[in-house]
Amino acid sequence: MARRPASPDLPPEDLVERIVDVDVTTEMEGSFLEYAYSVIYSRALPDARDGLKPVQRRIIYQMADMGLRPDRPYVKSARVVGEVMGKLHPHGDSAIYDAMVRLAQPFSLRLPLVDGHGNFGSLDDGPAASRYTEARMAPAAVAMTQGLDEDVVDFVPNYDNKLQQPGVLPAAIPNLLVNGATGIAVGMATNMAPHNLVEVVAAARHLVAHPDATLEDLMRFVPGPDLPTGGKIVGLDGVRDAYRTGRGAFRTRATARVENVTPRRKGIVVTELPYTVGPEKVIEKIKEGVQSKKLSGISDVVDLTDRQHGLRLVIEVKTGFHPEAVLEQLYRHTPLEDSFSVNNVALVDGQPRTLGLVDLLRVWVDHRLEVVRRRTSYRLTKRQERLHLVEGLLIAILDIDEVIQVIRTSDDADTARGRLRSVFDLSEPQAEYILELRLRRLTRFSRIELERERDELTDEIARLQAILADDGLLRTVTSDEMAEVAATYGTPRRTVLLEHAGGAGLAGAAGAPTSSKGAAAPLEIPDTPCWALLSATGLLARTGEDVEPVRGDGTVRSRHDVVASAVSTTARADIGALTSAGRVVRLSVLELPSLPPTDGPPSLSGGLPVGEAVTLEKGESVVALVPLGDDAPPLALGTAQGVVKRVAAGDVPANRDAWEAISLKDGDQVVGAALARDEDELVLVSSDSSLLHFPGAQVRPQGRSAGGMAGIKLAAGARVVAFGVVRAGEDAVVVTVSGSSSALPGTQTGAAKVTPFSAYPGKGRATGGVRSHRFLKGEDALILAHVGASPARATGAGGQPVELPQVDERRDGSGVPLGAPVHAIG
Repeated sequence: MARRPASPDLPPEDLVERIVDVDVTTEMEGSFLEYAYSVIYSRALPDARDGLKPVQRRIIYQMADMGLRPDRPYVKSARVVGEVMGKLHPHGDSAIYDAMVRLAQPFSLRLPLVDGHGNFGSLDDGPAASRYTEARMAPAAVAMTQGLDEDVVDFVPNYDNKLQQPGVLPAAIPNLLVNGATGIAVGMATNMAPHNLVEVVAAARHLVAHPDATLEDLMRFVPGPDLPTGGKIVGLDGVRDAYRTGRGAFRTRATARVENVTPRRKGIVVTELPYTVGPEKVIEKIKEGVQSKKLSGISDVVDLTDRQHGLRLVIEVKTGFHPEAVLEQLYRHTPLEDSFSVNNVALVDGQPRTLGLVDLLRVWVDHRLEVVRRRTSYRLTKRQERLHLVEGLLIAILDIDEVIQVIRTSDDADTARGRLRSVFDLSEPQAEYILELRLRRLTRFSRIELERERDELTDEIARLQAILADDGLLRTVTSDEMAEVAATYGTPRRTVLLEHAGGAGLAGAAGAPTSSKGAAAPLEIPDTPCWALLSATGLLARTGEDVEPVRGDGTVRSRHDVVASAVSTTARADIGALTSAGRVVRLSVLELPSLPPTDGPPSLSGGLPVGEAVTLEKGESVVALVPLGDDAPPLALGTAQGVVKRVAAGDVPANRDAWEAISLKDGDQVVGAALARDEDELVLVSSDSSLLHFPGAQVRPQGRSAGGMAGIKLAAGARVVAFGVVRAGEDAVVVTVSGSSSALPGTQTGAAKVTPFSAYPGKGRATGGVRSHRFLKGEDALILAHVGASPARATGAGGQPVELPQVDERRDGSGVPLGAPVHAIG
């Protein structure tokens, strides 16, 4: 009940008439619904089209309006906050600055939209105040705002109806999927995982070309999230649930490996942490676990993180404890393994909806199609208006003396305008434009320029009209722009996807100390025969005693991923990992995770990433696994510059962990390796589709310091893309994948051909070989090739299978387009 205050000018009976009865329940319900709607629509949830909350959108728009482009100097963050608060955002400066800080943090966003200069915080500490930091737009933010001046989106009034702001950004980047989102509204919340830009754009382009694409089709391009902090995602069932229903959960693991932290002590070195987990939180939990006896075998934790080397958290293991077992304890009891719950809630047409992967991509694709359509319509109108003025100006220049006479004999501008329209049959805009014409435009050169501009405008108008008239052409233009964005801002995947966690294969209890006599924990595992496997996606594993991954014909099979290399060995033996830099790194088979027994072929999804087992330099990768026994055949290897070499068996230093297998020239690298006897065929395939093979006997075995000999004669600009060894009498095939050499790796599907190896005639060493693949329009190189036992299998970047075409008997035929990009063949 409300009562007006008493007034001496009003009689007492008027006070009773002005009493208004209000139902408290109705008032509370109405007020709360208004508040809830305001929080949902105007604060907490992102728009599914540009993936931004209103405050984030206003920050980026205001920075663009201020001209804070990536090539301009930084300005104080407080200035940006003040402009946003004064013009667009009706809330406090702390909320604006907090949102701005998150847009600048590379550990929060996969593709930051603000380029921050100064202390913008870390996972454990907050940022400095806005008066101490500086900022400007990141390059990706330019793509988000590109085209705002071409009527591509609708503008709405700001909070006081004095200015205009975009209701949504053009968003050339699929920001919602790439950067994810977090927000808590009234009665609902959103929590979305970041993804890889190149993968998302590839899926979006597939959806543009195939509007009825299914979730399985799109997951061939987007196998899982790609977190800013890297790490590993363990278990993909939750990811599939999230992509299907919009809700799910998955586990994230730190990237850790066992190293010698001192000459006599091993430790666990953590280089990547789960998403949103900071090192101080991990250290605190480890100390709590040691004090409560939940963790054993840990002597110290040291944070060696710096700006030069990045995150490096060293966990020292006590003597007598197995580091792998200690690591398993850490995964169970500390944030080194964390859970991420997905709840894909976003605004679609102003309404909150829970979206799966298909819906998220479709909303963004439809938005981009509308943006391109409106931009094309805007440009068409501007070109037509300009063409109209140019045509009028050409009429005036052709009879300029009469035009001047008409103007000079007119009393005023209005009279001159009317006489020009009647004499030369001009429109109002044309006459006005001629009146404002400068005399220097009357030269003969200007006439030539105008005629050239008229022709260019005519062609441009025809092109724009064709885009608006043809939906297929509109989709092609949109798809091409998406590809350009991926090529400009795309980066390689950081997060490793694992189907399951795998196991260390320890016989004893996790973290159990060794015997009183000091026997090493690996002695608990019998030295049984096994296979050491390397997958095409860089996972290492070993089979158990009862797992047999090899068929009778000697080929290796796997249910997940493609096996790139396999070595027959024993559980406690050492093998070598040959890298692209020509190094052989000693590797203990016991350190590789043991694959669980299965009825069918083993799955490599639980393998160990090769970077955690072998210390690699920048740009270096593991090419193959090799045995280190004296009774093994010579190791044959081929390089990108066409060099071939066979390393004598037994040339292995006994007391070294790494050594050179070949002396490479500058710019050269090893592309393939395998054991080769004299009767085996050595095969090299170059990027210009030449294939050469010759007997191994033509390459004499050499020592480790030798540089090899000429293998194939390469044309200018060509390089070797594949090297392999075909056993005598083996049923082998040659797989070639053609494409464009200028495309971003991993974005083009290419065209593949599978041909029997017997179709290629042999030639002598150091010759040019024969053509193995005919290029079609748009193709100029082999982007991938494989020579090995039949049948061959292909895999994508996430280990998913890619179907290859049927065997083609023509050795120089063209390829068949693939359904998805191929990462490797094995």
